[in-house]
Formats: sequence, structure tokens, C-alpha cells
Amino acid sequence: MGIRFALGTTADSLASHAIQYRVLATTSCSQTVIRRSGNYKPPIWEFDYIQSLNSEYAGERYVMPASKLKMQVKMMLDKTVEPLDQLEFIDNLRRLGISYHFENEIKRILSVINIKYSKNDRDSNIKDLYATALEFRLLRQHGFNVSEEIFDRFKNEKGEFKSRLCDDIEGLLQLYETSFLSIEGESTLEMATEFTMKHLNDQTSIDQFHSRLVHRGLELPLHWTIPRAEARWFINVYKDRPDMNPVLLELAELDFNIVQAKYQQELKHLSRWWKGTCLAENLSFARDRLVECFFWTTGMIFEPQYEFCRKILTKVIVLATTIDDIYDVYGTLEELEDFTRIIERWDVNSIHQLPDYMQICYLALNNFVNEMAYDILKENGFLIIPYLRKAWTDLCKAYLQEARWYFNGYKPTMEEYMNTAWISISAHVILSHAFFAVTSPIEKEAVQYLQDYPDLIRWSAMILRLSDDLATSVDEMKRGDVPKTIQCYMKETGASEDEARKHIRSSIREKWKKMNKVQETSCPLSKTFIEIAVNLARMAQYMYQYGDGHGIQNHETKDRILALLFEPI
Repeated sequence: MGIRFALGTTADSLASHAIQYRVLATTSCSQTVIRRSGNYKPPIWEFDYIQSLNSEYAGERYVMPASKLKMQVKMMLDKTVEPLDQLEFIDNLRRLGISYHFENEIKRILSVINIKYSKNDRDSNIKDLYATALEFRLLRQHGFNVSEEIFDRFKNEKGEFKSRLCDDIEGLLQLYETSFLSIEGESTLEMATEFTMKHLNDQTSIDQFHSRLVHRGLELPLHWTIPRAEARWFINVYKDRPDMNPVLLELAELDFNIVQAKYQQELKHLSRWWKGTCLAENLSFARDRLVECFFWTTGMIFEPQYEFCRKILTKVIVLATTIDDIYDVYGTLEELEDFTRIIERWDVNSIHQLPDYMQICYLALNNFVNEMAYDILKENGFLIIPYLRKAWTDLCKAYLQEARWYFNGYKPTMEEYMNTAWISISAHVILSHAFFAVTSPIEKEAVQYLQDYPDLIRWSAMILRLSDDLATSVDEMKRGDVPKTIQCYMKETGASEDEARKHIRSSIREKWKKMNKVQETSCPLSKTFIEIAVNLARMAQYMYQYGDGHGIQNHETKDRILALLFEPI
């Protein structure tokens, strides 16, 4: 087995690119296998720390107080009769993170409002921009078919938004947040984004409460924010509002702490599982990021009743992270070809052909797939092994394609890269497992629909891929990797890096429009699963907003994890 370098490079040029290496073995010919290294740091949160977590909110002590508060809020919601008051109440429930307790009541109220919205526009003609945008946003968020034409009355004879709206800070902010629910072809909402961004950035004399809302929205719009992060932030903002409802605030704070305590118990269980696999110990070159992997799952499906799904998805993400580092960092091309071939056959009898580090990884993956399949077969009477294996096989084949590009020194076109990269980002694996974890009963029609990787999965995957590339491509290119979307676009168009990044951010916005459209179409997938797919895209932007929050462990992500998983309100 000879020394392997990227095509056209020398040992000196490799050093100049700041690539790290490990020497694994020496052959009889005194030739060494050169391996890259991600130079990843050890985990911030170690096993002993996680096992020491012991929140006072984990017991029965707060169950009854929380139940009483929920009853009070339900009574308040039932007694609220004015449509605008109802909408504001619902919006506060959503942003405070407690609307999941009142889904039936919210659906009933919005159904009534939607009937009025659809059949009688006379009332809407007297609504201001704030009320119109809030109504539109909440109805569309909950799956009701509403038209952007409702905003036409806020335009002048030239078809532009009226200049008097510039001073309506509440209306501007609501219109801005609403515009991110647009779908392709909605020119009014597209124009609304540009109009509101310009004038919100120009605001100088507004109160502190609205100033914080504006800053937050411009940083990351509400539609792109994960629910639990929004809840933690909005609780702190809401308590300073002059019209704050103390019962809502008390329930939001208590609920947040109770759910956080549940997350800690789940994380303790997962840390014992992860330690038991011995993967971190035996594959020390790979990222050991259990807490970050679990954090992803709380962004995708935060409600406490979905513990099984969070545990499954954490295992999926931590295994995918490890396998990714085998292909991207450590394995030789010959080893990777062998590993992929055995994964394609799922042939445990052939793993003796693999080096030790690959054998233990294969067995960990195989055991996980079989254990999940066993649990689903017990509960639903449906054998899912072929479907899970297909997802992992497709992932490894995409990893191998990228490895071949790297070892052969080939620079793919943007189209070639994206055709592989939307698979290699592992969203299809995550979502395939999520589907089986939250779906009961499991229908063959839905499974077949899922196996073809429908648009819902593709757009979520592409947002994840583009967000990842924006944050990680610089470090990945330094250690040695194939060009990412930024580099592909620069090469094909001659654009600068700044121009390429701007193009990719615009592309993310376009993918969101496609995602919003997919949510409106009928499909055999459950509302819960659809929300997980959308939340995966949201979580991607959240994790990579300030750089690589998954592998590098930046300060912003560390603080966010502390706030959502470890520090009660």
C-alpha cells in the first residue's frame, strides 16, 4: 500500500496547505500510509459531567403546577373572542414554546378565522398592515391556503408599497416575518422582503422591545428559527413587555425547565450508549460530538413525547458523523472502496477484510440498524431493515464518490457536486429514520414515497448542504477536501468569494420557497414528519449561523447548547 497524495501535489505543497497527517502503519517496503487529520478537539461535555446532571424539574414536583397553569391558559384562550386578540394570543403561545399544549384549540380558532377570511373580505378591508400580516402568517403556518393578494391594498398606483407604511414599525415587522413564508412566483411577498428589510434597517427611534424584535428578525427570520431557541429568547423579551400576561410567562418558564430536564435524562441515557460503543475510543480521529448531535434532534422535534425519535436521530447523527470522518479524513481510497462494497452487501462475514477501525464502525452501525428495526417490528409489525440499509448505502456511496474526486484530484462542476452533496450531507438518512420513529401505522404507500426521496427531503437536504458549506468549506479545504459550493461557483463564474457566498445565501432563500410550496401539496407523510423535515433545514441554519457549530465547537453554539440543554430559566 503506497503513499497516497492528491493528484499533482507534493509533500511540500501539502504542508503549505496546513494539512495534518497521521502515520498509521509501515509496510514491509518501509512505505507509510499517510492519513489526513481533522485535528478535532475533544468534546466539551464529557461523560462524567453528563451523568452528573440532576435537574430539580425532572421529578413530579412541578407536574401539578404546570397542569393548573395549562388549564388557566386554556380558559383564557376560550374567553378571547376578538379575532386580532386571538391571533396575538396564538402568536405569543407559539413564540413562548407552549402552543403544542393547545393544538386543538388553536386549530379551531384559526379554522373559524380562515372561513371569514375566505368568504368575506369586507372585514379585511379595514385591517391595518400589522393585523393583515399576522393573520396571513399564522394561517399559512398552520396549512391554510391564503393568497398574497390580500396585501395589494397596501400598494400605490405604481404597484409599490405605500410610503406611509415606513413609519408603521409593527406592520413592517409582521410583513417582514410573513414574507419568508412565500412560495415561488409570489412577487408581492418577494417585494415585501426587500421593502421591509430596507426600512427596518433604517429605524432609529423605536422602543427597546420592538428594537430587540427587529434585530432578532433581521439576524434570522422567525420562519427559519427552531422553536425551542425562539422560546428561550422570547421568554426573556416577553417578560419586559408592558402588556405581559403573567400566567403565560409562568407556564412558559416552567414548561421550558421541565422539558429541559427531560432532555437531560435522555442525554444521560445516550451518553451511556455512546460510551458503550467504544467508537470514540477506537476512532480517535473522528469528531466526538454526542451533545451536539443530540442538540440537532431537539431542534428537529422538541416536544417531550418524542423521546424515542430524539434518541434514534441522535444515534443516526453521531454514526453519520463518525463515518463521514472515515471517508473525509482517515481512510485510504482502497479501504473506502472495500468498506463501501461491504456496506452495499451488508455482509458481516466479509468484515475481516477491513482494518480494525472499520470493523468496529461497521458492527456498531449494523447493530443500531437491527436494534431499531426490532423495536419498530415489535410496535408496528413492519420490517424496515431494507429501507434503513438503502439509506446508509446511498450515503456511503456518495461519501465514496467525493473521496474518489479528492484522491484523483478531480474538481467537480457545481452540478456534479450538488448531485452527490445533497446525499452526502446525510439528511435523507436522518429523515428516513425519523419517518419510522414517528409514524404509526406504517403504510407501504408512504414508505415507497419516502424511498424515492421526495422534494420535501431534497430541499431540506440542500438547505443543510448549502448552510454547511458556507460555514465549513474553508477549514475543510485547508485539511484537504473536494471543492464545495463556494469554490465550484467561483471556478465556474469567476466570482469572488464574497459574491459566491451571496449567491449561495440567495439560493438558500430560493430553496425555502420550494420547501414552503411542498408543505402545501398533498402527500402521504404525516404532519409531524413534515415538521421534522422543515425543522432540519431550520436547525442547519441555526447550527451554522456563526461558523461550524457541529465540529469546531464555536462559542456561540456552546452558549446556545448551555441555554437550551443545561441552564434552566
